[in-house]
Amino acid sequence: MTHGLPEWMPRAFSKLRLARYVRDARGNAVVAGRLYWWNVEASAALYGSLHCLELALRNAVHGQLALAHQRDDWWTVAPLSPNGRRLVSKARSKCERRGLVPAPPDDIVAELTFGFWASLVSGGSGYDRSFWVPTVHKAFPYYSGRRDVLYDGLWSLVLLRNRIMHHEPIHHRDLAADHAKIYRMIGYLDPELAKEAQAMDRFPDVLAGKGPTLRGSRPSRF
Repeated sequence: MTHGLPEWMPRAFSKLRLARYVRDARGNAVVAGRLYWWNVEASAALYGSLHCLELALRNAVHGQLALAHQRDDWWTVAPLSPNGRRLVSKARSKCERRGLVPAPPDDIVAELTFGFWASLVSGGSGYDRSFWVPTVHKAFPYYSGRRDVLYDGLWSLVLLRNRIMHHEPIHHRDLAADHAKIYRMIGYLDPELAKEAQAMDRFPDVLAGKGPTLRGSRPSRF
């Protein structure tokens, strides 16, 4: 399936990983190689805006919950689900393995995942009434829509971020829509941050270069 690619590519990246790109390039090995590198470039170009979203979400939600519970370690009294408590315990353990005993709240916050913070917007485990209605909605001062729509948007970006961080293909996605969604979510938190992040964002140029990158392939969905 990877015949026609440089010999070092299957050795370095595995035949199984590259086979997906060859298949999507309809068997054109040259185009598959270009597509692989474009996927790397697109992933890197999206990292900055996802970085801004994750940190802004984390700090906004943490700030509101710390204020509401009058303590930085709000998770000790908030009604987290069993999975939420497990993630906090995992974050605490990571801090303690670095010699931070007891683990400071700020370090635990930094270890908690994008998925953890996004989950606090969900309606599962009673979170709608225990988190969103009294407190978490205040982290999104520029949003006035439904909680479930906001959560669906955030969770789709958690999945995108995870694909990028695990070096998975993203080229097949509607990345223009993903990119726009990232900035909508940042804007709900802090429009000034969204404006600043866009000023350094090179993803539109990378996306515009996808066509030339794949030129020479047979007609396809690219």
